[in-house]
Amino acid sequence: MIDTAVLVLSSRLLVMAVATFLAIAVWARVRDAAWMLFVIGVIAGYADILYNILIHFGLLPADWPTLLGQPVLPFVFVNLPWLFFSAAFLLLLRRYNRR
Repeated sequence: MIDTAVLVLSSRLLVMAVATFLAIAVWARVRDAAWMLFVIGVIAGYADILYNILIHFGLLPADWPTLLGQPVLPFVFVNLPWLFFSAAFLLLLRRYNRR
């Protein structure tokens, strides 16, 4: 029987791999700053999934590196895509408010 966590991580990895491939294809064709931030956000989301897989299989320690006794990387990887998406939306809002 397959572990549920492995199934969830595998499905996320597959979906994000397709999204990352398409994001890189967009990156090669579009030189707009907002779109670039969206692409970087998708790639950061893929990195989050890879990080979780490496932790799940014991290839990386879950609590390294730490800051004030708390692991840093889980916090960074979970929030980084959303920071890039937010920056992209801010650029789009600024662009369309000028018109």
